[in-house]
Amino acid sequence: MFDEIIGNERIKDTLQKSLKENKVSHSYMFVGIEGIGKQMMAKAFAQMILCTNTEQKGCNKCKSCVEFRSDNHPDFLYIEPDGNSIKIEQIRYLQRKIQEKPIISDRKVYMINDANKMTTEAQNCLLKTLEEPPEYGTIILIGSNENAFLNTIKSRCMIISFKPIEKEAIKKYMEETYGLQDIHANMLHAFQGSIGKAIKLKDKQEQYQKIETIIESLDKKNIIDILKLSEDIYKDKEEIMSILEYINIILIELAKKEIKYANCIDIVEDTKKRLHQNANYDMCIDNMIFNMWEEVN
Repeated sequence: MFDEIIGNERIKDTLQKSLKENKVSHSYMFVGIEGIGKQMMAKAFAQMILCTNTEQKGCNKCKSCVEFRSDNHPDFLYIEPDGNSIKIEQIRYLQRKIQEKPIISDRKVYMINDANKMTTEAQNCLLKTLEEPPEYGTIILIGSNENAFLNTIKSRCMIISFKPIEKEAIKKYMEETYGLQDIHANMLHAFQGSIGKAIKLKDKQEQYQKIETIIESLDKKNIIDILKLSEDIYKDKEEIMSILEYINIILIELAKKEIKYANCIDIVEDTKKRLHQNANYDMCIDNMIFNMWEEVN
């Protein structure tokens, strides 16, 4: 069941051992950066918990597995944010459903995706269930920000921390799955160990290569030429935060060779703050490019 998921082998071993020894916890917290495979791992684990085949958990053949794969399993509940948050009404619904005995399997699994978006009221409500869970119930919380959870919630969960996926594993996956060849080293840095981010950025390689050329030309061209080259930075307003992150990746590498690029990183960070404060977009980018150019010349 875990073979399709890249990386975090230690976590796979831990979860499989708990199944084999019949020591599945009542509550888990899967935490790590976005796009690292937390939800895939949680769903595979949930299917294995619910599987009724005693010889091979996650057999894909028993009634439980068939129902799970068709998103129609009566002993599995998936909750995600309603708008920007997970509300107390959603947790109250979980509490009502978890009191019902399993129908197909011996257990029931309740998965809360983006669980760090639970309101404080929702977390306090969930706490009651985590304190006294039914013996057949398992709750899996999935989140990217462990600090967003109340300490009382964390103390009642087995915390499973996902690590960034190794660059070579991501590179191999992108080559085999999407035919993406000759991935630049800085682009691999931009993926930040996340398959999800790599997939999101897979069609941006040419654009990001142009941005790299701009940054590397800051001390070689006059400011007018730099501004003309910077069209890709200006026009991709929706993805500007990812672009700024990539610019800093380039600057960090350049700063290792020439210290004059180090202050440019602060300039980019200041631009991020201004954009988050809804400052004028074009003016922010103008100032950033001019200030970086001035810094290195």
